[in-house]
Amino acid sequence: MCGTGFEDMSTAGLDDIAAKVAEGHALTEADAEALASTFDIVSLGMVADDARRARHATRTTFLRVAHLLAAPAPDGRGSSPRSAREVRVDAPFVDIEHARAAVRSAVGTAGPVPVSGFSLADLEHAAAGNVERVRTWMDDLRDAGLGFIDEAPIDVLTEPAPMMRAAEASGVPVARVTVHAGYPGGPLSLIRLVSSLHASTNAVRVFAPIPRHPAGEPTTGYEDVKAIALARILLPAVPHIQADWTLHGPKLAQVAITFGADDMDNVSPLDEVAEGRRRAPLEEIRRNIRAAGFEAIERDPHFSFVA
Repeated sequence: MCGTGFEDMSTAGLDDIAAKVAEGHALTEADAEALASTFDIVSLGMVADDARRARHATRTTFLRVAHLLAAPAPDGRGSSPRSAREVRVDAPFVDIEHARAAVRSAVGTAGPVPVSGFSLADLEHAAAGNVERVRTWMDDLRDAGLGFIDEAPIDVLTEPAPMMRAAEASGVPVARVTVHAGYPGGPLSLIRLVSSLHASTNAVRVFAPIPRHPAGEPTTGYEDVKAIALARILLPAVPHIQADWTLHGPKLAQVAITFGADDMDNVSPLDEVAEGRRRAPLEEIRRNIRAAGFEAIERDPHFSFVA
């Protein structure tokens, strides 16, 4: 694990691991420990960049999301911005009655746009860990129109694999595995949990390794981009490594792209802002991705590209 006695890697050692990654060879636990302990963040980023380019070339996808912070009018009328590709219910799961009502209202607002919402950890907690109850609730939410569970925080879930399987079986897959506050063992411990989860479920489509609500002192940019790089290198079976454009900010998100991230979540769908169209979110994210040397591609929640 990071900080367990390993000295910083020599260039030769990092080159050996880079060669393994380039040739598609599996890395050992010792390789993972060595990568996590290195202070050579630039070289680590280069290995991660090679790994992401091997899988995605220069493609960097982004998703424009409209948020519902509160339930719309009881009659469900209204509309989300036409450029939104996903409508996300920003409400904790408290009980199935309130959740079902929130989803139905969101569907009335979203029209044909897919609706996501809720944390898998909230469902697990509300059900006191009862997987069958969670599965029943997910069936209800699917029937109400929910397309995706918003997130599965790997550091909060008690039994992530059974909960992920319940989501898959109900037809309401988890959009992304996230990190809520972090883990005492550092990013490598969480990456190992994600690797195990994907091996047992084949259901991790997206991993967002930067903590969303870091405990104690906020994480540094160094720690964040290192987590991105380690995730891309050590999770070759997970299709997408993600950063949050709004939560983490354009500067960190742009650096994350060069350290292995290939997807940006949570871009505002508003096309008109007071500063003018050139400063609108769509133009800003395209400009930042291109400035980092990548191709900006808008997607929908199913990872289909949007023309």
